[in-house]
Amino acid sequence: MLWLVLSGLWLALGYAVAGVLMCVLIITIPFGIASFRLAAYVLWPFGRTVVRRPDAGAASAVGNVLWFLLIGLWMAIAHLVLGVLLCLTVVGIPLGLGNFKLAAVAIAPLGKEIVSTGDPRAALATVSF
Repeated sequence: MLWLVLSGLWLALGYAVAGVLMCVLIITIPFGIASFRLAAYVLWPFGRTVVRRPDAGAASAVGNVLWFLLIGLWMAIAHLVLGVLLCLTVVGIPLGLGNFKLAAVAIAPLGKEIVSTGDPRAALATVSF
């Protein structure tokens, strides 16, 4: 419950606002969808992990560059600031470390998918809770 109150809810709201802004233009709708997907993930990441999709190619790489410029940098900064603030308390250290892991996902989420930790692909996970 601490994650939800201290971190998950606020980050999910940030991703949701970014998703709404990205859905304003037709060309940035894929970024909006990715943002909504990440909002659901950061709200409660436990029991799920992020893995690279095997069919991700050059389009995902180009999309991640655009994502980084439009949303990724700002959300990664939010994860890092929140992580540092949470690490100031003993109770918040595990939550802060989780935010540091999620900052990497915030930088380049395209070409990745969120799967259950019970999924066989979870062994290849980049971020796991």
